Amino acid sequence: MKGYVFEYVNENEYKKLEHSLKKYNMLAYKKLYFEFYTSLKEGKFIGVPTIDSEEVTTYDLRLPTDRMFSKVHGFLRLVYHVNFKRSVVILDRIEPISILSEGHKSELVTYKGVMISSEHSDKDMFKVHLLNMIKK
Repeated sequence: MKGYVFEYVNENEYKKLEHSLKKYNMLAYKKLYFEFYTSLKEGKFIGVPTIDSEEVTTYDLRLPTDRMFSKVHGFLRLVYHVNFKRSVVILDRIEPISILSEGHKSELVTYKGVMISSEHSDKDMFKVHLLNMIKK
Protein backbone atom coordinates (compact mmCIF):
# COMPACT_ATOMS: atom_id res chain seq x y z
CA MET A 1 0.00 0.00 0.00
CA LYS A 2 1.28 3.40 -0.97
CA GLY A 3 1.70 5.87 1.90
CA TYR A 4 0.63 9.49 2.05
CA VAL A 5 3.00 12.43 2.55
CA PHE A 6 2.38 15.46 4.76
CA GLU A 7 2.40 19.00 3.46
CA TYR A 8 1.25 22.18 5.17
CA VAL A 9 -0.91 25.15 4.24
CA ASN A 10 1.39 27.27 6.42
CA GLU A 11 4.05 25.12 8.06
CA ASN A 12 5.39 27.77 10.42
CA GLU A 13 1.97 28.63 11.87
CA TYR A 14 0.96 24.97 12.08
CA LYS A 15 4.12 24.06 14.01
CA LYS A 16 3.43 26.90 16.46
CA LEU A 17 -0.08 25.56 17.09
CA GLU A 18 1.27 22.02 17.43
CA HIS A 19 3.93 23.16 19.93
CA SER A 20 1.32 24.98 21.99
CA LEU A 21 -0.89 21.89 21.94
CA LYS A 22 2.04 19.85 23.23
CA LYS A 23 2.65 22.32 26.04
CA TYR A 24 -0.93 22.73 27.24
CA ASN A 25 -2.67 19.46 26.33
CA MET A 26 -0.27 16.53 26.23
CA LEU A 27 -3.01 13.90 25.86
CA ALA A 28 -4.32 15.49 22.65
CA TYR A 29 -0.77 15.91 21.35
CA LYS A 30 0.13 12.26 21.98
CA LYS A 31 -3.05 11.03 20.28
CA LEU A 32 -2.41 13.35 17.34
CA TYR A 33 1.24 12.51 16.94
CA PHE A 34 1.30 8.78 17.63
CA GLU A 35 -2.13 7.61 16.46
CA PHE A 36 -3.75 10.09 14.10
CA TYR A 37 -0.64 11.05 12.07
CA THR A 38 0.22 7.37 11.66
CA SER A 39 -3.23 6.47 10.37
CA LEU A 40 -3.23 9.45 8.00
CA LYS A 41 0.10 8.39 6.53
CA GLU A 42 -1.31 4.89 6.02
CA GLY A 43 -4.32 6.27 4.14
CA LYS A 44 -6.90 5.76 6.89
CA PHE A 45 -8.64 9.12 6.99
CA ILE A 46 -10.44 9.75 10.24
CA GLY A 47 -12.77 12.55 11.17
CA VAL A 48 -15.78 14.04 9.46
CA PRO A 49 -15.45 14.95 5.77
CA THR A 50 -16.70 18.53 5.49
CA ILE A 51 -15.91 19.59 1.92
CA ASP A 52 -15.68 17.05 -0.87
CA SER A 53 -14.54 17.62 -4.43
CA GLU A 54 -13.02 15.43 -7.13
CA GLU A 55 -9.40 15.98 -6.10
CA VAL A 56 -9.46 17.26 -2.52
CA THR A 57 -11.51 16.32 0.52
CA THR A 58 -11.40 18.36 3.74
CA TYR A 59 -11.69 16.53 7.07
CA ASP A 60 -12.47 17.80 10.55
CA LEU A 61 -11.04 15.60 13.32
CA ARG A 62 -11.83 16.15 17.00
CA LEU A 63 -8.90 15.77 19.37
CA PRO A 64 -9.42 14.53 22.94
CA THR A 65 -9.73 17.16 25.66
CA ASP A 66 -11.49 17.63 28.96
CA ARG A 67 -15.08 18.84 29.13
CA MET A 68 -14.31 22.09 30.88
CA PHE A 69 -11.82 23.19 28.21
CA SER A 70 -14.24 22.34 25.41
CA LYS A 71 -17.05 24.29 27.07
CA VAL A 72 -14.90 27.37 27.65
CA HIS A 73 -12.83 27.47 24.44
CA GLY A 74 -14.51 25.00 22.10
CA PHE A 75 -13.43 21.58 20.89
CA LEU A 76 -9.86 20.88 19.87
CA ARG A 77 -9.96 20.03 16.17
CA LEU A 78 -7.51 19.21 13.43
CA VAL A 79 -8.52 20.43 9.97
CA TYR A 80 -6.73 18.74 7.09
CA HIS A 81 -7.16 18.20 3.36
CA VAL A 82 -6.44 15.07 1.35
CA ASN A 83 -5.38 15.21 -2.29
CA PHE A 84 -6.00 11.67 -3.53
CA LYS A 85 -4.34 12.09 -6.93
CA ARG A 86 -1.03 13.26 -5.46
CA SER A 87 -1.27 11.06 -2.30
CA VAL A 88 -0.79 14.08 -0.07
CA VAL A 89 -2.30 15.03 3.29
CA ILE A 90 -2.25 18.80 3.70
CA LEU A 91 -2.33 19.82 7.37
CA ASP A 92 -4.22 23.09 7.67
CA ARG A 93 -4.76 24.11 11.30
CA ILE A 94 -5.46 23.06 14.86
CA GLU A 95 -8.40 24.87 16.43
CA PRO A 96 -9.20 26.86 18.57
CA ILE A 97 -6.50 28.98 16.99
CA SER A 98 -6.87 31.99 19.28
CA ILE A 99 -6.00 30.27 22.58
CA LEU A 100 -3.29 28.07 21.04
CA SER A 101 -1.52 30.92 19.26
CA GLU A 102 -1.74 33.07 22.38
CA GLY A 103 -0.26 30.19 24.37
CA HIS A 104 2.65 30.07 21.97
CA LYS A 105 3.34 33.81 22.27
CA SER A 106 3.19 34.03 26.06
CA GLU A 107 2.66 31.85 29.09
CA LEU A 108 -1.02 31.20 29.80
CA VAL A 109 -2.38 31.05 33.31
CA THR A 110 -4.85 28.47 34.48
CA TYR A 111 -7.89 28.95 36.65
CA LYS A 112 -9.42 25.87 38.24
CA GLY A 113 -7.58 23.68 35.73
CA VAL A 114 -8.62 25.59 32.59
CA MET A 115 -6.35 27.75 30.44
CA ILE A 116 -7.35 31.39 30.63
CA SER A 117 -6.69 33.80 27.78
CA SER A 118 -4.88 37.01 28.71
CA GLU A 119 -7.01 39.00 26.27
CA HIS A 120 -10.37 37.60 27.39
CA SER A 121 -9.61 36.61 30.98
CA ASP A 122 -12.86 38.02 32.43
CA LYS A 123 -14.97 36.21 29.85
CA ASP A 124 -13.13 32.89 30.35
CA MET A 125 -13.26 33.12 34.16
CA PHE A 126 -16.99 33.92 33.97
CA LYS A 127 -17.55 30.78 31.89
CA VAL A 128 -15.60 28.66 34.39
CA HIS A 129 -17.60 30.12 37.32
CA LEU A 130 -20.87 29.56 35.49
CA LEU A 131 -20.02 25.95 34.62
CA ASN A 132 -18.98 25.25 38.22
CA MET A 133 -22.25 26.72 39.51
CA ILE A 134 -24.22 24.54 37.08
CA LYS A 135 -22.39 21.43 38.36
CA LYS A 136 -23.51 22.05 41.95
